[in-house]
Amino acid sequence: MTLTLIGKLLRDVRLALIAVALLLGAFQCLWAKITERILSRLAPFFNALAGMAGLAPRDVESAVFEGPGKVFRTIIGGDSVQLEGAMDLLSIGYVHPLMQTVFCIWAVGRAAGAIAGEIDRGTMELLLAQPLARSRLILAHFCLDLIAIPILCLSLWAGNWVGAWLITPIKVEQPTFKQPLGKPAYLIDVGIIRLRLETPADRGIKRVAESSERRLEKQLRIEPMRFGRALVLVAGLMFAISGYTMWLSAAGRSRWRVLGIAVFITLIQFLVNLLGQMWDTAEPLRPLTVFYYYQPQQLILGGDWNVTQREWNRGEPLLRLPMPVVLFGVGLIGHAMALWTLTRRDLPAPL
Repeated sequence: MTLTLIGKLLRDVRLALIAVALLLGAFQCLWAKITERILSRLAPFFNALAGMAGLAPRDVESAVFEGPGKVFRTIIGGDSVQLEGAMDLLSIGYVHPLMQTVFCIWAVGRAAGAIAGEIDRGTMELLLAQPLARSRLILAHFCLDLIAIPILCLSLWAGNWVGAWLITPIKVEQPTFKQPLGKPAYLIDVGIIRLRLETPADRGIKRVAESSERRLEKQLRIEPMRFGRALVLVAGLMFAISGYTMWLSAAGRSRWRVLGIAVFITLIQFLVNLLGQMWDTAEPLRPLTVFYYYQPQQLILGGDWNVTQREWNRGEPLLRLPMPVVLFGVGLIGHAMALWTLTRRDLPAPL
């Protein structure tokens, strides 16, 4: 009976699942093309201007993201993201507000209708009239998450592979600037400025150029395999949001009321995590949100799986918590509380 119910739930969500999967994969391909545009045209131009002014590219980034620009900088991952690297830019596709919105819409929308939706439509009595325990109903929805969430994660990863195939290799267009008569001409190459004099370049300049070319090659290298680690956090975020929404659904009777409460709770967590990265006053509240434990860029760019709770210890590491453990733990607790609530409540008669 449980397998039959799982099949019925899969049929109910199949169209939405296909649409969301295609959207996630298509966005990663689109973001790959945006990354190619930035790295091939915009980044060399700004690097050239920085070199002509005697500044480092990081100095230009700091000036651009001053003031109101800090909000955008925070959204794309903060100071840890280097806008000159292909992997850094591609990793923004996992924390982009649109992607996080899609994750939340799927998790909240599906879980809100799991129990409260059946009660609201008046179909819960018909469902439980079958030889089906209430615990099996929660188990079926739990299994649906175990099937649907990996499909969505793999669609993201497939988008990364297709996007990398579309833009590789990235060709940098070298901007040139005309100089006044009598001045040496400047040739912008791989993020540095080299003087092109009438006399042959010396060996030191050649070594600098070769070193810069190797650095550029490393910056433009795309490794889609590294995105696989971040899929664990994507799955964990959706599972965590689905878990506490399932609990609300098991306690409610109106799908729209449950949906509204779950969206409000999720939105508050997102804003608290975002504002906590910009304002020191709100920073200690970040570890209380599930979005604090969703840091896929840290994994994509070679970091570890842990957060250190610095916000509670004046910037010093307090304790190391594995992000997947927290996210999946929240989801499991939410499903367990949904089971406990549903098996002990009275179901209202349909109106």
